[in-house]
Amino acid sequence: MAEDNNLNDNEDDDLDLKSLNDEDLVAQMHDDLYDGLKAEIAEGVNILLSRDWEPYEVLTKALVEGMRIVGIDFRDGILFVPEVLMSANAMKAGMAILRPLLAESGAPQMGKMVIGTVKGDIHDVGKNLVSMMMEGAGFEVIDIGINNPVENYIAALEEHNADILGMSALLTTTMPYMKVVIDALKAKGVRDDYVVLVGGAPLNQAFADSVGADAYCVDAAVTVEIAKDLMARRQGSGVDRMTLAAEG
Repeated sequence: MAEDNNLNDNEDDDLDLKSLNDEDLVAQMHDDLYDGLKAEIAEGVNILLSRDWEPYEVLTKALVEGMRIVGIDFRDGILFVPEVLMSANAMKAGMAILRPLLAESGAPQMGKMVIGTVKGDIHDVGKNLVSMMMEGAGFEVIDIGINNPVENYIAALEEHNADILGMSALLTTTMPYMKVVIDALKAKGVRDDYVVLVGGAPLNQAFADSVGADAYCVDAAVTVEIAKDLMARRQGSGVDRMTLAAEG
C-alpha cells in the first residue's frame, strides 16, 4: 500500500498543467492556492494568459475565487493562520504577473485600501494577513507598516485616493489612537470619504462604535466580507469622491 501511495504522489507531482482544459486548470489552481503552491500558481496564470484569457478574468475566476474558498475555511476553523499565509503567498506569485497587465488594461477593482498598525504598536501578523486576503479578493492594498502616527494615515489616504482605511492594534494601550486618527479625519472634513475598519485581538464592535469606525473586523476573512459589503453600499448610494470632485 505504501508503494501505491508513493506512486500516486508521483503522479500528482508530475501533473502537466498545460494538458488540462481551461475548466480543469482553474479547478486545479484553486487546489494549488489552497495548498500554497507558488510555482504552480504562477505557471497556471501564464498558461491561462497564453490561452488569451483577459488578466481580469484570470484574477477573478482563478485567484479571487480560490482565495474565497480559503477564506471560508479559515473563517470556519478548517484552515489556520500558517496555512492561509501560504495560500496568500501563492496568490501573490500570480498577482506579480497580473498586476502590471491589470494596470494596462484598466480593469475594474473592488476598491483601494490603506492599512497600517497604529502608533506605539509594532504587531503586524494580523495586519499582514488582512493585506494579503484583501488583495486576494481583488482590492488594491497599500500597507504602510507599523507604528503609524496620524500623519502617515492621512498622507497615504490622500496620495493613493483610497476608499478604505484599515487600522490594527494588539495592545490595549494603543487602541485609543484609532480615535485620534478618526478625529483627525473629521477635523479635515473627510471622514465620510472613507470606510474605516478596525481590528486586533483586544477590540470589539462596541469599541469600534465608540471611536467612530464603520466596523470591527474579527479576522481577515471577515474583513474581506465586510469590506465588500460596505463598498457595495457606497457604490450603490453613489458616493464617489472622484465624481464629486469632478462635479465640484
